[in-house]
Amino acid sequence: MSGKQFYIDNSNIEKLQYALVQAEAVVIGAGAGLSASAGFTYNGERFHKYFGDFEKKYGFQDMYSGGFYPFRLLEEYWAYWSRYIYINRYMDAPKPVYQELFKLVKDKDYFVITTNVDHCFQKAGFDKNRLFYTQGDYGLFQCSGPCHQITYENGDIVRKMVKSQGYVINGNGILGLPDGVTPEMVIPSGLVPYCPICNKPMSMNLRADDTFIEDEGWHQASGRYADFLDRHKHLNVLFLELAVGFNTPAIIKYSFWRMVYE
Repeated sequence: MSGKQFYIDNSNIEKLQYALVQAEAVVIGAGAGLSASAGFTYNGERFHKYFGDFEKKYGFQDMYSGGFYPFRLLEEYWAYWSRYIYINRYMDAPKPVYQELFKLVKDKDYFVITTNVDHCFQKAGFDKNRLFYTQGDYGLFQCSGPCHQITYENGDIVRKMVKSQGYVINGNGILGLPDGVTPEMVIPSGLVPYCPICNKPMSMNLRADDTFIEDEGWHQASGRYADFLDRHKHLNVLFLELAVGFNTPAIIKYSFWRMVYE
């Protein structure tokens, strides 16, 4: 690739393979790099394909930056976010990284904790009762207040928002535009989601500030994770840290290091 040489340390692969065979349980901790390796990249060609119109108008050059842009209209805010949610939550990742990981651990006693919010684990076949999404889920809305601690699934309304911009969604989940069609950068006002209790605008269930809702499902998953660790603390456990960076190292990286040291 680009004239560079890449080498695989087979001895480390063999060590990992041996550790996996010997493990009585596996705890997977996954960060954003795992989804990036599966093709869920937030910049470059994928960004230009789905957000070239927003890039041209506002100048931001990746999806993440666009997510913080102070759009003046809610209709434009949700035009951007509905595309963002659809391609990163409801479309399948281009590469089968999560499926391959599942093959390695499906016959093991496993649990997954992840800061990712794209649902890739569950779509690959991982048991939803063995998953803890600590930072939220692209597939959930919440009150922006918030006035109550309940989240709402958004699949149907997101698809309506995407289609209202001129995009076509077929059975394979492909997001495309008919020939010669320029996408709308706003959605109809009637599709803007509002809280059913206080009528404030809805927001994403993502941990960005102190308005993030840890709903009943979040607390149940947290409890199952704590119970799993407690039940296996005297067994041979493999802690598998995958593509975890230093944005929120305390959630996975540091806690894994501490537990392995102990």
